[in-house]
This record gives sequence, C-alpha cells and structure tokens, in this order.
Amino acid sequence: MRSLTSDPVQLTRRRVAFALPLLACGLVVAPVQAKADVHQSTRALMGTRVDLTLQGDDASALPAAAEAAFAEMTRLADMMSRYRSTSVVSAINLLAGLQPVPVPPELMQVLLMARQAAQSSGGDFDTTVGSLRDWNFDPRQPSIPSAHQIAGQLSLVDQKRGLVIDERAGTAYLSKRGMRLDLGGIAKLPILQAGMRQLQRHGVVNAMINGGGDVLVAGQLNGRPWRVGLRDPRQPDKLLGVVALSQGFVAASGDYERFVIHEGKRLHHILDPKTGYPTTGPHGVTLISDQLEAVNGLGTAIMVAGAEAGRARVAGTPGLDALMVDADSRLWLSSGMALRLGRS
Repeated sequence: MRSLTSDPVQLTRRRVAFALPLLACGLVVAPVQAKADVHQSTRALMGTRVDLTLQGDDASALPAAAEAAFAEMTRLADMMSRYRSTSVVSAINLLAGLQPVPVPPELMQVLLMARQAAQSSGGDFDTTVGSLRDWNFDPRQPSIPSAHQIAGQLSLVDQKRGLVIDERAGTAYLSKRGMRLDLGGIAKLPILQAGMRQLQRHGVVNAMINGGGDVLVAGQLNGRPWRVGLRDPRQPDKLLGVVALSQGFVAASGDYERFVIHEGKRLHHILDPKTGYPTTGPHGVTLISDQLEAVNGLGTAIMVAGAEAGRARVAGTPGLDALMVDADSRLWLSSGMALRLGRS
C-alpha cells in the first residue's frame, strides 16, 4: 500500500521535470509556458509531492482557493494516516481487538470503498496489509522482515473478516489484536477529490491536482485539455505517450515507486496480502476513468492479481482505460488507452 505520510518516503527519488507541473510516480504533465492567470502551488503531503495548477479569469482569487484545497487535503490526510499517532486510523489500530472507534463520514466513505475494492478483487486488495508492520522501504532505514516474522503477522491480514464497519453506528473495528489498517492504496484519490471540490467551491473551473502518480483534472489549460504524460514502468525516465483530459482521474501503480535492493533483488512497497511479500506480477499499471470508483484501489489489486486477471478486470469495467507492463516487460494497452495514445 502507499503511504499517507511523508515520514517513511524518500521524496528525493521523485524528481522534478518543469515548466508547469512535475514528474510523478507514473505520470508527468506536459509543460506549458506559465501565464499571469495561472497559479501553481506545491506541498509535501501523503508521502509525496502534491501540485496544484489553477487557471482562471480572476487570478487574485486563485491563491486563496489553493490554500483552501490544501487545508482540506491536509485535514483528511492527517485523519487517515497510520503514521500519525493522533489520527483516527491510528485509534482504530490501537484499539484493534478491544472496541469499535467512531469515524468521521469522510473516513467511513473510504472504508466502504476499501470494502468494495476487496470484494470485487477477491481479496487482492486488502487494507489490513498494514499488519505486516516490519517492512520499511525507505532506503535510508530499510527493514526486511524474516520469514518467521511474516508468517506470524500474515494471519492478521484479513480485511474480509477482520474489518467490521457499522454504518448506522458510524464506527469501525479491527477484530484481532495486532491488526492494522493501511489506507495508502485507497485514500489518496478521495483526498485529491476533496481538494478539487474545495477549488470548485471557490469558483475554480480549470484545475489539475497531481499527487505522486495520481492525477485529477477539471476544465482546461490555456483553452485546451490538460496533457498528461504516461511514464514507462520499464524505463521510468521515459514516457510512453501523452493523453489529453478535461475531466477525470489518472492513477498509476508500479514497482518503481518505492523500493529497496536486498541481496540483489528489488523489493517494492506493494505487498501481496496472500503471501506477505512484495508482488511479483506487473511492473506497472496506469488507469484512466471519469469515475473515482472505477480506478480507486484497482491498480494495487492488479499488481497483486497479475496481468491476465488485470486485463479481464479492465475489459469488464465500462469507461476504464488502462496500460500495463507485465512481469515479462511486455506492454499491453486496452483499446481505449490505445486510442488515447494514438496507437489504435
């Protein structure tokens, strides 16, 4: 799962490619010449760098709108981070096996999304991989658990039976002591969406939020759709192509985002809930859809399930476009993605 804090993440690996936005985990927004009616803001948030690019007739109003968006995203990230001791998620983890914890509506929505993602993926997506607490993919302080440690914690990875959500009471509960939630693979897009809603409440029509591999766009830039470059998971310094978007989500997952080298092998941060080890399927997945529900959590699930299952899942989801680089480094494009990239 992805982190929701900057503490364990090596931000220096995420290099900047400029004129307007920047290189993210799986994406790069094509550069344009800055104009007086364009506002850019950047913050470290959710373990990555989040960039806002806004354009509007009233340029003087854009900084306040950006501040409101960052304030809302920070509030939600603080609520949902497992690394922040005062967060609601930390309270759920601390009281696992003891008692339910009241959760705010925003967190309840994310937990319900997590439940749906787990059900639709047959358990390939599982927020309780947070129970595998001895992995640390920060190269400054790497931690590789022993087989004995993983075996002891793997019995705690069971979202289907272990995460009890009571919508009527507004509570969440982990059924076993030692169970832990990690919402890094499901919370970021809803948080970015909340930031976009704040921008729209402040009258911003044209906006892009780029959050370390996850991008949300609305409207246009300089009268044209936003241009988002899709990174090649095999060669993260290069692009596979550029897509034009006026609305929707782009979500990227890959084994090149956070990793450590151990005994000559690259171990990355996306863990298989069935084995307790990093996934060995696709190297990377990029998804595009107008609908949050179509992409949220799916990239992680495909990384776990493998390329064949991922292709079937994409084919069965209307309005979802995808590219995937499988374990053999072969590139696959859905028909919609091929069309977007001009390769049909």
